[in-house]
Amino acid sequence: MNALNLALFQWLTAGAQPTPWVLSVASAFALWGSWLSAGVVAVALWRQPADRAYLCVVAAAAGLTSLLAHAIAMSLDVPRPFMAGLAPAYIAHGGRGSLPSTHAAVMFMVALAFMLRPPLRRLALPLFALAAVTGWARVYVGVHFPLDIVAGLLLGAVVAGALTLGRWLVHFFLSRSGRGADTAQAARSPWRPS
Repeated sequence: MNALNLALFQWLTAGAQPTPWVLSVASAFALWGSWLSAGVVAVALWRQPADRAYLCVVAAAAGLTSLLAHAIAMSLDVPRPFMAGLAPAYIAHGGRGSLPSTHAAVMFMVALAFMLRPPLRRLALPLFALAAVTGWARVYVGVHFPLDIVAGLLLGAVVAGALTLGRWLVHFFLSRSGRGADTAQAARSPWRPS
């Protein structure tokens, strides 16, 4: 796996002589892609009042995903490509562990959470594309390996899966409580699985 990871990195990275305009685009996405994703969530909060409770939980899950990714990266302490001398870092970045990518974990988790909520699905594809482009950009500028991005995607999927399981459990217990008001509340709950 390490040989494949290194081969993909060499294929995707900017190297010593990057194309200036590609480097500019990659640097912009590497630095600002996550903020664009956060902007999509903010717009959805504003424009989708019926989904605000769900979106607040997604935002909290994004924070949890970030904490998990940082904790895993600190414990694994995999050096970043620029630290290993494999490529220059074209953006300023700290030297902490790179596996998994926190950007990828959070952005893919948010995209998956949008995919799992029917009223938000139309925004899921742009969020996936933004996460993928940001992942590529962070490899291109020398701060991540491709495996870091894939590991971030997997961590994001696990958290999104846990979020879905939580939704189902809340709905299950609200609908099985036996009280009329709770049953009616469960029927219109933003946590109701769609």
